[in-house]
Amino acid sequence: MFSLNTKKIIFVGGKGGVGKTTVSSAIALQQAELGRRVLLISTDPAHSLADAFDRPIGDSKTKVAVGVDALEIDPDREVDAHIERVMRTMKRFSKPDMFPEIERQMRLTQQSPGAQEAALLERIARIIDEEPAHYDVIIFDTAPTGHTLRLLSLPEAMAAWTQGLLKQSQKAKQLEGVLEHLSPKAGKDITNPMADPTQHETATMDDRTAEITETLLRRQRLFHRIRHVLTDPQQTGLVFVLTPEKLPILETTRAVAALKSEHLPIAGLVINRNLPDLIDSDFFAQRRQQESLYREEIENIFADLSRVYLPLFPTDLHGLAALQKVCAELPRD
Repeated sequence: MFSLNTKKIIFVGGKGGVGKTTVSSAIALQQAELGRRVLLISTDPAHSLADAFDRPIGDSKTKVAVGVDALEIDPDREVDAHIERVMRTMKRFSKPDMFPEIERQMRLTQQSPGAQEAALLERIARIIDEEPAHYDVIIFDTAPTGHTLRLLSLPEAMAAWTQGLLKQSQKAKQLEGVLEHLSPKAGKDITNPMADPTQHETATMDDRTAEITETLLRRQRLFHRIRHVLTDPQQTGLVFVLTPEKLPILETTRAVAALKSEHLPIAGLVINRNLPDLIDSDFFAQRRQQESLYREEIENIFADLSRVYLPLFPTDLHGLAALQKVCAELPRD
């Protein structure tokens, strides 16, 4: 049995349709019952938290139970906000006649591949960096496995990308100095020898370079901090949800191997929707026989990981009362 009671960050992932949102919600209720302040977040564009709790949630903190706040991140809204911030910065250092072209380029960027994922990552990074001051544990109900893997590996990749941009910015500054030195009359306007080039263009370039450099450094420091948190088993735990079926087992096997190679701490597995022992038909007898083979396979493949088995419930699980039934099945220590 695994314990999540000391974790500050919990990611719940797995193949689509295995019950991640239900398990995430049950873990949130369990942690709240232990007296912890919980923030439950959905990062999947196809949000299900509102369905699970049977109430509207949206992209702002909403109290869904005693000790539990929840929100559903809107990736389109994140992209819009990111593009708006970039556009404001660019316009401050551009002439007004360039504004239409800047806006056109930003609209194109908004539709570029990876824009949503990059914006989502930045929001998650800010949450991990800032919200522990207000909550004891933050639980992420993530998109299916492939999305989760990219999400967790991006901080390191984006830190390297930021470092590259920073080097380019420094090279541009060095080149600017060389060109200024080579310019006629040390950079003075040939048509107006009395003009002081430092009064406008050079000062603007210095301001822009300094601001870009500081922005890149802030992002780089943020992603390094997040990478440290995500790889710290004392702070972070990843829980994978699967069902005793072939495809979820195969996908979880690949995901666990990939996460281990990234040194990300796996807290354990939740094997969901196990058939009850009391069955009285040939159909369910065959299903349970097949399920027992898959459970044996799970025990062999994931022998080094903690495992929790949840039963198949007779009805759909939505609303606080239903989620508390799942919560009651989770280990307490």
